[in-house]
Amino acid sequence: MQREALIGIGVCDIAGQLRGKMVPAPHRPARIANGIGWSPVCAMVTCFGQVADRGFGKGNDVMLMPDPATEVEVDFGDGQPRMHMLLADIVQLDGTAWACCPRDFLRRGLASLEQEFGLGVHVGFEHDFFHLGVAETPGGAFGFAALLAQGSFGEHLVAALNAAGVGPETFHAGYARQGYTVGFAPGPALRAADRAVLLRELTRTVAGHIGGRVSFAPMLNPAGAGGGVRIHVSLLDAHGRHATYDPGEPLELTPRTRHFIAGWQRHAAALCALTAPSAASYLRLRPGGFAPVRADVARQEHEAAIRLYPVPTLPESNPAASANVEFGAADGAASPYLALGALVWAGLEGLRAGAEPEAAGPDLPRGLAAALDALEADAAAKSWLGAEFHGAYLAHKRAELRDVAGLEEAAMCARYAEVY
Repeated sequence: MQREALIGIGVCDIAGQLRGKMVPAPHRPARIANGIGWSPVCAMVTCFGQVADRGFGKGNDVMLMPDPATEVEVDFGDGQPRMHMLLADIVQLDGTAWACCPRDFLRRGLASLEQEFGLGVHVGFEHDFFHLGVAETPGGAFGFAALLAQGSFGEHLVAALNAAGVGPETFHAGYARQGYTVGFAPGPALRAADRAVLLRELTRTVAGHIGGRVSFAPMLNPAGAGGGVRIHVSLLDAHGRHATYDPGEPLELTPRTRHFIAGWQRHAAALCALTAPSAASYLRLRPGGFAPVRADVARQEHEAAIRLYPVPTLPESNPAASANVEFGAADGAASPYLALGALVWAGLEGLRAGAEPEAAGPDLPRGLAAALDALEADAAAKSWLGAEFHGAYLAHKRAELRDVAGLEEAAMCARYAEVY
């Protein structure tokens, strides 16, 4: 039976899910030039497949406009279909950005940062996930026993990521049972978010090809450890030079970097609505979970929400190039564009105010409902998103909360593990 090669065009949406369409490969030039039709109501599909607001965007049409710079084609060499896809922006019919486009939310923040302060951002995502087909390895946290238990999966995954041009820097066993981590070297912010999206899809695909299954859910077991996303951020000046590290300044950070992370601290509760956007996220963000519970700024504390990443002092090391600040209250339920975009926008607020971070920050929200209330009440956060996107996001996530209302913690974890 003959087969026709197809190309995927997709967007990572509010639910952190990649949605889109496939087109025959010969149609690629036309779709890159003209996009492909899409519906605003797709933005309101929750991670559980329910439409939060069927009237949203009624009477308006939008398009997926693929970005050629994101194109990847991976041949898995096992008779399975190739993964050939492009990530897209959501635009209006005249080609201008749609108000609820996650990718444009990040892009707008980056443009404002450059225009107002002459700064750029380099980002490295560090993603945890659970390999559900691997036997649990008691006491195997960060150990080689857990690495050996996953067999050839890691090799296949790294090969696929390299073939896609998004090769990782590290692959290792995590703290949680059945947990693994992939880390990326820092790069331009929008490209880093694109890589995070592609990582998720390739990891799921590779696992499926070798008879396994993975999940990027925040928790598998409410009594165990969770899986998160560490977002490593460093600032660059207008000439592309590192602008994060200064050994003569407080915290060994440049003033602008301190202002930037002070914005994270000031808006931490609203940030969590975008970076830890599931009900299960807050089963991870609680005391004893090896995860942040306060918006503290600390150097050697892994449970701090804002961690000053240790700078090597070996003779051949370059502290200025390796210095970064890490945000740890994020997980795989978030769209990378929304999570990183929120950090950029919050950092901008800190820069505008000339704010300084406090060593002890406020408590993080104890649940998604509280985080959404904080997002609703934060006037600055509403301005980042814009009124339409702000309202859509709140409606979307509150509908998701209704879907899991009344579930026991274990049942809630199971539901999220299925969809992520």
